Amino acid sequence: MATPTVVVVGAGPTGLALACGLRAAGVSVEVIDKAEHPSVTSRALGLQPRGSEVLDRLGALDGLPEQSVRVAEVVTHVNGRCLARLRVGEHAKLVSRPVLVNSQAEVEARLRRRLGELGVAVEWGQELLGADQDRNGVTVHLTDRSVRTRWLVGCDGAHSRVRKVAGIEFPGASVAEGFLLADVRAALPLRRDTVSGWLRKDEMLGVFPLPGNDVWRLVASAPAGGAGVVDPDQVSAVLGSALRDHARVEPAMAWDVLWTSAFRVQRRLATGYRRGRILLAGDAAHVHSPFGGQGMNTGLGDAENLAWKLALVVSGRAGSGLLDTYEAERRPVAREVVGATSRVTRLVVGESPLAQAVRDHVLVPLLNRPVVQRLLWEKSSQLRVSYRTGPLAGRLTFPWAAAGSCAGDRVPDLQCVREDGTRTRLHAELCPGWALVAPGADTRTQVFVDIARRRLGGGGAVAAFLSPEHGRKTMLIRPDAHLGWSGTSPAALDEWLARVLGDAPVRS
Repeated sequence: MATPTVVVVGAGPTGLALACGLRAAGVSVEVIDKAEHPSVTSRALGLQPRGSEVLDRLGALDGLPEQSVRVAEVVTHVNGRCLARLRVGEHAKLVSRPVLVNSQAEVEARLRRRLGELGVAVEWGQELLGADQDRNGVTVHLTDRSVRTRWLVGCDGAHSRVRKVAGIEFPGASVAEGFLLADVRAALPLRRDTVSGWLRKDEMLGVFPLPGNDVWRLVASAPAGGAGVVDPDQVSAVLGSALRDHARVEPAMAWDVLWTSAFRVQRRLATGYRRGRILLAGDAAHVHSPFGGQGMNTGLGDAENLAWKLALVVSGRAGSGLLDTYEAERRPVAREVVGATSRVTRLVVGESPLAQAVRDHVLVPLLNRPVVQRLLWEKSSQLRVSYRTGPLAGRLTFPWAAAGSCAGDRVPDLQCVREDGTRTRLHAELCPGWALVAPGADTRTQVFVDIARRRLGGGGAVAAFLSPEHGRKTMLIRPDAHLGWSGTSPAALDEWLARVLGDAPVRS
C-alpha cells in the first residue's frame, strides 16, 4: 500500500467530507474507522442549507434533496396549546435551500460513494492505537500495522483517540440531565412537513418526520433520575407514554421500533485544533446539544475549511502556518454553536419555575414575530458564518456591514460567464479550485488571473469568470465559497496571497 500523505481517523460525515476535499485536490488519503462496517443508525438527522452546499460542492449531494423530508415549520405547544409556528423553509435573501431531514447514514453513504469515485475506500475495523510525530511526519499505529504519514486528522468523535494522543484537552460540562430517543414506524396523525414540540414544566417531547413510509423520530426528556435509569428495552414504551400525555396521540400497540437511544447533552470544546502535525475536526473538536440541528453541519464546515488549506500546504504552495488559520476561523464558529445550542436546550427543558415562565410567556410567543423568524432561519442555516474578523481577512471590517460584502464572508452563488463564454453558477466551480471573478474582460483582468495561478497553481486550481452582478472590483473566492480578497490593484492581490501562503516559494 502506498504511503498516504494524510491519514483521516473516523468515517463519519466530517472525515469523509475532508477526505473527498483532499482527494479532489490531488492529495493521497487513507481513511480508517474502528467500526467493522458503516453505521445504519443516526443521531444527526438534518442538513441545514450550508451543509447541503458543502455536499454539493464535493459532488456528494447526489439526489439527497429528493429523498429527504423538507421541513416547512416548527410548531411549539406549551401546556397543550399551540403557541408558536416558526417557518423555516421559506426563501430569504440569504437562503434559497430548504432544511433537509434525513439520516446521517444516508449522508455518509453518498460521501463514501463520492470518495470511491475519487479512488479511496474506507478501511473498516482499523483502530488507532497510538501515534508518534516528529518534524517530518506521524507514525500511526493501527490494529494490525503502522503507517507513516505527513499529517494525521482526528474526525473520530467525542471520545477521540486522536485528540488524546495529541494531548489536547476537551473541557466542558453537562447541559441537561438526559433524553430518550426512538425512531419508529407508525401512522401518527401529524403533518409530515412539520417538526412538532410540546413543553410542560420541565418536560418536553419532540416529533420529527423521517424519510420512509410513516417513519418518525421521538425525543423526550428522561424521567426524574436521568436517562441512565431507563432500561433500554423500555425506551419506546416511555416515549409512547410521552406521546400520549403531551400530544394526545395514542401510539400504536405494535409500532415498529427501528432504533432507540438514551443520551445526556454535553457541551465541550477542544482547547486547540492542532498540535504539530495532528489536527482535529468535527465532534473530536466540539460537542454540543443536538437541539437546533447544527452538529453535522458544523463538522462539514470544519472539513471544507481544512481541506483546501491542508491541500495547499501539502502541495508546497503554502507554509504550514496556513493551518493555524483553520483553528482561528473555525473554533469561534464552534464556540458560538456550543453556546447557542446550550441556551436552546436550557430554554427547552426549563431548568427552574422562573425559566419556565419566561419560556412559556415571553420567548415562545416571540417565535411568531416575522423578524425573529427571519433572523433565526438565517442564523440556523449557517450561511451567515463569516471569517471577516479572522487572520485571512486582511483588514478592519465593520460588524454592521452587509453579509457578503467583506473579506471572509460567504459569497452568494453568482451567475457567471466562463472564459469560453458559457454561463455557470459560481458555487458549482469551487472545491477544490478557487474562482477569480472580474467585472469585465480586458488585459488588466488577465493580470489578476496570472497572479492567482502563479501563486495557487495552474490547471483547475483557479478558474476565471466574468460577472456584472457584484460591482466593479475583482474578487478571489476561496474553495469554501468565502471571499478571500477583493479590490482593483493586481499588486494588492499579489501581496495578499504572499501573506496568506506564508513562507512557500512562488512557482512559475
